[in-house]
Amino acid sequence: MDTKDRYAPAPGEPATYLAVLLQETGQGCDKAFTEFYRRTSRRVFGAVRRVVVDNGLSEEVTQEVFILVWQDASKYNPALGSPTAWLLTIAHRKAVDKVRSHQRSTSRDARWATASWARPYDEVATSFLDRMEVLQLMDSLAALSPLQREAIVLAYFGPLTYREVADKLSEPLPTIKSRIRDGLKQLREQLEPA
Repeated sequence: MDTKDRYAPAPGEPATYLAVLLQETGQGCDKAFTEFYRRTSRRVFGAVRRVVVDNGLSEEVTQEVFILVWQDASKYNPALGSPTAWLLTIAHRKAVDKVRSHQRSTSRDARWATASWARPYDEVATSFLDRMEVLQLMDSLAALSPLQREAIVLAYFGPLTYREVADKLSEPLPTIKSRIRDGLKQLREQLEPA
């Protein structure tokens, strides 16, 4: 039987067909997974996009959903619901988790930035130790390359996400992530006690 024919759904049985694809995906069949992805990815992306809103984050969540499908396809139980319901439940949960995580991160960064950077230097810290830590951080930031420093300041002391930093600097997202990761590693090495 031709592979193309094998993955052609029986007329009127799309849920059964998707269940078969999931079952075969659970057994490690990458062709079944590819077909499952092809038939469901738009719908998953649309569901995620309605929750997450940001296109880039929606793409990331959609990818996470299908990674989870690949890993957990064998856990799908047709008695508990259709493959589409199972898939969209995973997508919705992942999307909500991403929004909550993003909000927590943004709130935490905003609180820290407000507490440490929004006020003039004389009000930043009430103790000598706090002032020394701020000075040490400023010295460490100054030791970074200008590209690393700019990306870190925009991402951690400004209101921008990594994707927004990439857009603002007209750089690819992976480049920005690498700059920030390498810069944070360098900062950590400088700030940790020997």
